[in-house]
Amino acid sequence: MLFINQDEVSTLLSMKSCMKVMESTLIDLAQGKATQVLRSVLAIDDENVLGQMPGYLKKNGVLGTKVITVFPNNHKHGLPSHQGVVLLFNAKNGELMAVVDGSEITAIRTAAVSALATDKLSRVNSKILCLLGTGTQAKTHLEAMLTVRPIELVKIWSRNIRNANQFKEEMQQKFKVSIILCDTAEEAALDADIICTVTSSTEPILKATWVKAGAHVNAVGACKPNDRELDSELVRTSKLYVDSIESTQNESGDYLIPLKEGVIEQNHIIGEIGRLLIYKNTSRTSETDITIFKSLGLAIEDIAAANFIYEEIVRKFND
Repeated sequence: MLFINQDEVSTLLSMKSCMKVMESTLIDLAQGKATQVLRSVLAIDDENVLGQMPGYLKKNGVLGTKVITVFPNNHKHGLPSHQGVVLLFNAKNGELMAVVDGSEITAIRTAAVSALATDKLSRVNSKILCLLGTGTQAKTHLEAMLTVRPIELVKIWSRNIRNANQFKEEMQQKFKVSIILCDTAEEAALDADIICTVTSSTEPILKATWVKAGAHVNAVGACKPNDRELDSELVRTSKLYVDSIESTQNESGDYLIPLKEGVIEQNHIIGEIGRLLIYKNTSRTSETDITIFKSLGLAIEDIAAANFIYEEIVRKFND
């Protein structure tokens, strides 16, 4: 059995490699070659949760579960909001093969899936990126968006000015891209071709009136039924795609709250990203459509990433 730490994960799981793994895995899920069940969530003191996410990758011969805590206010204490491990098992005999750091996997695979969705749904000439939030997910999403689109300008906003300034300095040096810090979320979102909401907010931080025609939104931060980052009007006027319809209908406040308000109907979800990935062409039907990819994160994504890392270590050892 291997214990694989955070540094090993970040070294072995590049963004481009992760995108390839996620594409294959999400297509397998869409075609019934991978299975998972809804995550089980234990509420801790109202706003915090302990979650468990099991899944089975038939083609790879592995199964596993991700055990994770989500503590949204951890950033105030210099800690990540998501912490956990992925347990990887051999599907033939049940042997525990590896315990893998889950925090780094979460950061990389979430952004990799957003990149796949962005490549299918955003306009190919998208040049202005907006990041609402400047934490761990903002860093990996910046790398992911630069991978799939010719981004020339990045507009950022955060409630924490110190974090925002640190993010700007670090990311400008790493990626050599122009980054400007905005005073408000509205200022950051205006004129953006791609918007990534990667915050711990429980209330809308992005409004329909701020999003221009033809923009694409990756909604990543909110993962509980009563939490959301998007206002109802934005969801109503956009074409909504998700990572899992079942998960969205049970866990996503960005979908459930507008549904409860009567702003949208249950069939408002157009489809899952895995289905889009089966077809090689872009899925955008109009240059003026606003598209949303609602990401909740799936067990099979974590297990596939953990298995890739495990196989890389075994391969290097055998070489």
